[in-house]
Amino acid sequence: MSVEEAALALGVRSLRDVTSADLGKALDQLDGRLRPRTRHVVTENARVEIAVDLMRGGDYAAVGQLMYMSHRSLRDDYEVSCPELDTAVDAALAAGALGARMTGAGFGGCAIALIRGGTRKSIENAVTNAYREREFRAPRFFTATASAGAQRVPVYQ
Repeated sequence: MSVEEAALALGVRSLRDVTSADLGKALDQLDGRLRPRTRHVVTENARVEIAVDLMRGGDYAAVGQLMYMSHRSLRDDYEVSCPELDTAVDAALAAGALGARMTGAGFGGCAIALIRGGTRKSIENAVTNAYREREFRAPRFFTATASAGAQRVPVYQ
């Protein structure tokens, strides 16, 4: 709701139409919760575009930094994180993950970490220990391997 309200207040169809260069001017026109929500959306769109170029160039450490910037923005500007997600992200980073962020709907969803080969177990242990120290329920882990994106498949009749 905030995103649509901000777009309406700015006179744009979508916050996607607000560029990073226009962000300061846009924020000056908004108040309350619309400001941080708009800041998150505009900066997140920019981070995605930058991440695409970085991935194509193989700069995964920089991609990891963008992931953490995204997490901070989701936590601080969009306010959809929670202590469990923040703990998972911080523990993964402290244990050597290149980057980490919450993902999904937030409010206790999932965190994803970009890690180097051979570090999975130590990062899982670090997150598990951090959860134990904070007396959270034990985390569950899933391994995902990067693969080619979705593509259109021709339909034959």
